[in-house]
Parts: sequence; C-alpha cells; structure tokens
Amino acid sequence: TDIAKMPHLLIAGTTGSGKSVCINSILISLLYKSSPEDVRLIMIDPKMVELGNYNGIPHLLIPVVTNPKKASGALSWAVGEMERRYSLFAAAGVRDLKDYNAHARLLAAQWEQGEETPLGRRPEPLPQIVIVIDELADLMMVAAKEVETSICRIAQKARAAGMHLVVATQRPSADVITGIMKSNIPSRIAFAVASQVESRIILDTPGADKLIGKGDMLYSPIGMSKPVRIQGCFVSSEEIERVIEFVKSTSTAEYSEEVMQQIERQSEAENSAAGYNGAEDEDELLPQAITIVVESGQASVSMLQRRLKLGYARAARLVDQMEQRGIVGPFEGSKPRQVLITKDDWMEIQLRQKL
Repeated sequence: TDIAKMPHLLIAGTTGSGKSVCINSILISLLYKSSPEDVRLIMIDPKMVELGNYNGIPHLLIPVVTNPKKASGALSWAVGEMERRYSLFAAAGVRDLKDYNAHARLLAAQWEQGEETPLGRRPEPLPQIVIVIDELADLMMVAAKEVETSICRIAQKARAAGMHLVVATQRPSADVITGIMKSNIPSRIAFAVASQVESRIILDTPGADKLIGKGDMLYSPIGMSKPVRIQGCFVSSEEIERVIEFVKSTSTAEYSEEVMQQIERQSEAENSAAGYNGAEDEDELLPQAITIVVESGQASVSMLQRRLKLGYARAARLVDQMEQRGIVGPFEGSKPRQVLITKDDWMEIQLRQKL
C-alpha cells in the first residue's frame, strides 16, 4: 500500500516486544517494493546498533545518523527540504508530489524533443523521503525543543511533499511522546508496555499493557476509531542481511554531499542558538550532576552547589544544560525542577553515548 495514506507512524513498546523487528519489516518491505528513484531513506539510530547494517544501500540519502545532535540537524534539513518542495509545487501550479512528478515527466519529455522548459533545464521527478527514527527518547535527551519542533512541522505539513516519519521509542512517557507530537502523528502501533498509563500515552486507550510481546500489537491507523489487535511479521537477522546484500549488489550508495554539508551547518547553528559550544557542552561535572539529580529525584541549583561545592553560576549552568537535554523540566519559581528521567534511563544513556 501507499505510505502516503499513513502518512506518519509512531511505534512504541518495551524491550523484547517486537518494536525493532517491526521497523526492520517496514524497511525490508520498502526495499522490496521501491527503487532508489522512488524512495530515499534517512535513518536516525542513536543506539548505534539497530540500523547500522543498512549503511551502503542505494536508498540512503546520507549514512545512518548516530550522533543525536547531527540527528537534530538532519530533521531541520528535512523541514527545509519540505519548504523547498512546496516552493517547487507552487511554481509548477500543482498540489502534491504525485502531480509534481507527472508534471516533471511531461516537461522532461518535451525537453528531450528539443523544446524549452520553464526551468531552462530538464526537470527531475522527486523521490518520496522516509525518515526513520529508532529511539526518540535519546534525541529528546539531547535537543528536546529542536527535535519536537522539527517532528511536529514535518508531521503537520510534509505529507503532500512526499515526506514521511516512522518514529519509535521504548520509553513511551509524556516527556518523550509529547501531546503536540502525538496529535500530529495519526497512525500508531503499540507493542507490549508496562502500564495502562503508557498504553494511554501511545493510543489514548488502555490495552497495550495486556499484550504478550513477540510482535503482538495494537494498530491504530488514521481514520480508525478503535485499535486493531494483530500479530506482526517476523524477519530474522539472516534474512535482513541477505536482502541488504542483494540490494547493495544491484546498485551502490550515492550519498548526497550537499545534504550532509547542510546537516553539518544546521547542527552547528542549532548548537550556537541553544547557547552552548563544544567546550561548555563537555562540562566534566555534567554526568556527575545528572547522577545526583536522578538519585535525589529533584533538581535545584542550591543542591548542586552543596553537593559539588560549586559557585552559583556554574551550578546554574549545569541545570540549564540538563534542561536543554530534556533531563529536567523548566524553571518553576521556588519549586525544584521536575526530573524527567529515571535511574534506569540514565544508566542506559551512559552505556549508549557520552554526554
């Protein structure tokens, strides 16, 4: 079926529920059915282990992104590409990607017959772009505001531009799947979760807490009032490798240097706008400060001053950096800031990446 009918998908479930297998089955299906001329992929994998084996396939627009800050830049690039496509559509007098590509093919045929085109060159059809994010929580830790803004803008407007999101997380909490993000991603898949609260966050209804794992899911597509319980397909690691090797043998990857440079610039600009540079971002006490905050369950400048024997300015800067990473909530007057992650989350982040 046409992915444009979805047009964006949110996937959530605990470890071992079948979430990663589901993402792989979607990707393998796209590789089976679509050529690189039809669909290009952007894969964001902060965990660094789930999607890395797709590097080198011709469908990839850029190599798999594993750096969370570069991921934020990639999403910002996608917003810019969406706006560029709408400018092209307006100039061509069409409403969506399907009509634009039909128009481009018509003009290309005229160009080949020696006729001039309004662009003064042979127009090229545009591929659909599918952006796959495996583990949204890791991105929200590092650049919550930028990631949320980009995802919401893409989800709101990008369907007609032929750009689609597949977003997955194993931590379906309100600080990861925000209300505004959820309202803009209409199609959802819930695998087994730990509680009714998590089920409601994903689906707005209980039920996912009673699933048995191993691909057992509740699927809630756009336009359906109640989720449907279905069994996801299983794709083994060996089968995935065979498909990837076959696809690589048919064509080589042609990464876009222009897109990679734009993402690099966008990432640097966002870091500057957020008010931190490389040196500040590497504050040697930041991991220690996060550990203290997570263990105590509250975040305040005065507590960090006492525990780490710091001056006010540095302690306040550490709290600001934690807010930028989505670890603590915003300033609430005299009340301590809310801590948005658990001890287990923090241990997992430390294993996966350096802050």
